[in-house]
Amino acid sequence: MSLIPSIFGGRRTNVFDPFSLDMWDPFEGFLTPSALANAPAKDVAAFTNAKVDWKETPEAHVFKADLPGLKKEEVKVEVEDGNILQISGERSSENEEESDKWHRVERSSGKFMRRFRLPENAKMEEVKASMENGVLSVTVPKVPEKKPEVKSIDISG
Repeated sequence: MSLIPSIFGGRRTNVFDPFSLDMWDPFEGFLTPSALANAPAKDVAAFTNAKVDWKETPEAHVFKADLPGLKKEEVKVEVEDGNILQISGERSSENEEESDKWHRVERSSGKFMRRFRLPENAKMEEVKASMENGVLSVTVPKVPEKKPEVKSIDISG
């Protein structure tokens, strides 16, 4: 099966390497055309490798993105159109020397971008972001829910 990726995916695989069990993924790099309009082909994998968790607490929407090896200066967090949170950045590729012999290249380089449409209860003007140990944390506070006013009615009779 390790021949399939080298035929279709263009990955560096070796049929004699017992650890080279890569399987061809027909959906690898599959994104919307508008998201990839200006992306070079080698950057497609980088788009899909920015893994993000999104949880909603009673007080906020919390995003956690694994961005190992990136500094906070290489990452952008932006609010677009009032309710779209965009996380983007770029990971530089390593310099290759002519004397270098690569056995495996699995870490992606290039640009990445993730966009999230937030619900109307998000306070987009109060977004906060921090980065620690390669994990980007973005907190978007929520508008407190208005609790319905309940009025007791006396029953006559």
